[in-house]
Order: sequence, then C-alpha cells, then structure tokens
Amino acid sequence: MDKVDTQGMYKVYDRWHEIARKSYESDLKPVHFDDIDHIVFSGMGGSGSLGDLFLSVLSKTSIHVTVVKGYVLPKTVNSKTLVIATSVSGNTVETITTIKSTKDLDCKIICFSSGGKLENFCNKHHIEHRNIPIYNNPRASFPAYVFSILKILNSIIPISKSNIEESISQLEIISEKISTSNLTDSNPSLALAKWLDDVPVIYYPWGLQAAAVRFKNSIQENTKSHAMIEDVIETCHNGIVSWEGKSDFKPVLIRGSEDYVKTKDRWDVLKIFFKEKNIDFWEVYSVNGNVLSKIMCLILLLDFSTIYKAVITGVNPFPVKSIDYVKEHI
Repeated sequence: MDKVDTQGMYKVYDRWHEIARKSYESDLKPVHFDDIDHIVFSGMGGSGSLGDLFLSVLSKTSIHVTVVKGYVLPKTVNSKTLVIATSVSGNTVETITTIKSTKDLDCKIICFSSGGKLENFCNKHHIEHRNIPIYNNPRASFPAYVFSILKILNSIIPISKSNIEESISQLEIISEKISTSNLTDSNPSLALAKWLDDVPVIYYPWGLQAAAVRFKNSIQENTKSHAMIEDVIETCHNGIVSWEGKSDFKPVLIRGSEDYVKTKDRWDVLKIFFKEKNIDFWEVYSVNGNVLSKIMCLILLLDFSTIYKAVITGVNPFPVKSIDYVKEHI
C-alpha cells in the first residue's frame, strides 16, 4: 500500500469512522436559520458529493433540495432558501461564483471550507463560514464535512441524533471488515477491487444515487479509468438493450437492503437476464438502517475498493493531474 499510495490516502479511509465521530463531537458553533423550505447545495467534485448525499437523505422530508454543480443558482432561490456552499480547498471557482451571485438575492447563506478564497470572501462580506480541516485531499475528507455540517446545521437538517449515531456505529463495524488491517479474502472492498476491470456500469436504485455517483467519481479519480452509472428502473427502458451486443463493460449492482418492492423485481429480472447472457456482474448491498447509514457505508466500501484497485494496478490514487491541467487553463 505504501509503495503505490505514497501519500497515504488509505490511512485516512482506515480512520473514516473516527473522523466522523470527531467531527460530529467537535466544538464547532451551530448556526440556526429561520423559515427555510429550500436548501441549495453548491459544490464540485468531492464537495459536490455532499449535495448528492443530503439530497437523498432529505428526499422524504418537506424540505426541497437542489444540488448545483456549476456556476449558476436556480431561479427559485428566495428568502426561504438556504444556500450551503462547500469547497474543501476553498478555491473552487464554480462554488465561489455561486456565492458571489447571492449578493443580489434575498437568501440565507453558509459556507464550508478549509480556508482559501471562499473563507476570505465570507469574512469580507460577513457571510457565515465554518473552517473544516482537510484530510489528505478533498474526496478523502468527505466524513469530516458530512458530520460537521450535521452538527452545525442540526436545527435545519432534520436528521435525528440517534440516526447520526447509528451511521457512525455502522461505519465502525464496516471499517473492521474493509480496512487495511484485513487484507484477506473476507474483505468485500478488496474482493470487488480484484474483480473490477474493464469499464463498470454502475446500476443504482432511487435513493442511492449519491453512492453510485460517488463510486463513479472515485473510480475515475483514484484508478484513472472510465466508469458510468444508470438508474436501474430507467435502464430497463433503454440501457439494457446495449447488452445485446458484444461489450467489455461489466455491471455492478448497488442494492438497498430495503429497496421498494417493484425495484426488487427489476433487480431479479436484470440478474436473470445477465445470467442468460453469460454476463459477469457484481452485487453490493447496503447495510440495514437509516438512509444516512446506508449511503455513508456504501461510499466507504466502494471508495476503498477503488483505492485497492489503484494499488493492485500500480496507480497512485492521490494525484489528479488532468483536473489540475483544467484548473490551470481556465
């Protein structure tokens, strides 16, 4: 691991459950905003994954959630909107642009970063900002930001303390199975990494899109290879046809432990179809529990598989030279 992952990303993932608890139990000052019925999460890359997660977690509440991965806020932003901007580096151009645009909008704002231009802008314009430390790199810092936001915005984001505690406990349990202290065949992340070759097509059910998007992103960033995602219900109306031809793609099925009954039917049909076509596929199940627990544990398991895959293929998961190239040319 140390020979290939020279920056030690895996060491941070080994501690995700500890980072989650430390962040949730930190002394960061909570913030309350009155009369909020719309939350906009603005962020890119690893920070954008935060919006995906909270979109799923809050999908069954009365709060409307919008995720912005770009420069422009929705026209629906008004006085009952809270804009939550996150940039782990603090220098993400798109995210800073969305916050600058709020000067002409009647909305509430709070920003999270490890410093950078975003913190400077917030201090200059008296915008609420909380400094969250970076752990190795933005994507590895995911639990620090998730659980810091849950603490700071506890009065806005209606997730009970018991559900949050459950999610941290579940992270502890799964970490024992998939961390680098267990490099055996019983490690599900390592097993997936050994199977994961060619181009994976990641299927997911409604509610677990955050885990699928994050998995795709982590494959791309950590293993430097292609991946794609499809909603399992939608693919039964179009994407499944592509398997009629010759393909080097491989299906990964991300399944919820309590998927809707009709979704379970689709999974069963899809599996039968793949078996009849002699298409090798892999299934990953979420843990039992609340939505936060399911998504956080899936992300940890799937992210770790991409780190293992990178190491197996001799690819350092840390550097993202192509992203740096784009940033240097805009």
